[in-house]
Amino acid sequence: MEFQTAIFVRKFLSNVLDELTLEQLNTIPKGYNNNILWNIAHILVTEQMLSYGLSGLPIAINEDFISRFKKGSVCLSNYSNYDIELIKNKYFNLINKTKDDYQNNRFSKFNEYPTSTGIVLKNIDDAMRFNSLHEGIHLGVVLSLKKLV
Repeated sequence: MEFQTAIFVRKFLSNVLDELTLEQLNTIPKGYNNNILWNIAHILVTEQMLSYGLSGLPIAINEDFISRFKKGSVCLSNYSNYDIELIKNKYFNLINKTKDDYQNNRFSKFNEYPTSTGIVLKNIDDAMRFNSLHEGIHLGVVLSLKKLV
């Protein structure tokens, strides 16, 4: 399975966290319903839910963080430096752990999941392919938002 796309996206977005101020990361431009920080954190949560969650394995981020950044959550405009540091500390560690666990066949069980885009994930390979697509979509959103903040 290919993990290079997710690692590339995370390197790019990690640089965005370093380039922009907390105010810029929290800005929700007119016509948008989320901000840069929400999109970056959402990527972290979604990968964990697609891989570990659908495989019935423990997710490596706390429930509060998941509830604030999962699909369907309401974006706030007052995220903190603590949130940024939490993301930075986990962004590469978690995708590398997923890669290691994938290579060690930890994802042998998988609960089939129909995504909101109509793609049905039947196994961990489907989930990781979809994750690359998902991260690419949110990278595009971040690039659009970055022009407006």
